Parts: sequence; C-alpha cells; structure tokens
Amino acid sequence: MAGNDLGSLLGGLLGAGGKSGSGSGNILGALLSALGGSQGGAGNGSNPLGGLLDMLTKSGLAEQKDSWVGTGQNQSVTGAQIQQALPDETLQKVAEQAGVSPEQAASDLAQTLPQAVDKLTPEGQVPQAASLEELVRQQSL
Repeated sequence: MAGNDLGSLLGGLLGAGGKSGSGSGNILGALLSALGGSQGGAGNGSNPLGGLLDMLTKSGLAEQKDSWVGTGQNQSVTGAQIQQALPDETLQKVAEQAGVSPEQAASDLAQTLPQAVDKLTPEGQVPQAASLEELVRQQSL
C-alpha cells in the first residue's frame, strides 16, 4: 500500500522512463517504508531519509553520504557496503517487498541511493518534512 505509493513517488523522482527506474523507485520505497516502520523517525526527529542518512554515517559511509547530500559529484557505494550499513531485518524486509534476494536489494540500493538522495536534497541539506511523501512533494517531483 504505502510502500507502493512511495515507490511510485520515488520512481517519478528518479525519472522512471523504463523498467529500471520503476524498480529503483520500488526498492527505495521499500527501504524507506521499512525504515519508517521500524524506526518511526525516532532518534533524530526526522523522516526516514534522515534516519537512513544517520545509519550510513554510523556505518562508515559518511563521506559517500555527504557527497550525495552536497552539491558536488556523487560518490558510489557497493552492495556489500549497503549490506553492512543496513540491519539484516531491514534488508530482508526490503528484499521481500521488492521481490528480490537481499543481495540483489543491496546491489539495487547501491545503484539508486546516490541519485535519489541527491535529488531529495537539492540545496545540499536534508529538508525538514513530516514524511518522505511530503518531502518528495515539496521538491515538486
């Protein structure tokens, strides 16, 4: 339900012109839905995007995350790095919702997160929003 709506919003955000864009939206929607459901934004008082960025920072991916949020070139990450950054149960939920293996989900996320975070943070900062859906709408995406 909400995951599918979120996937559609994110698919539009990423310019879903083909099947890979739609899949990207679905995998990101599944991730942010899983994070929103498990953490509820607790700890940092923000939407699931803020929680995800905090998680990446704590996992040693601060430099990559900062490049996505910032206005410069986006650094890449690997599926293995994403697997290490996300709790196993979160990655499992994402994989189930997306209909892929956890390894494939991590690989897909590694490909799409840099672009998605970059587009959701157009001014080099994480905008404050009550929900990710509101954040996407604020960005007129």
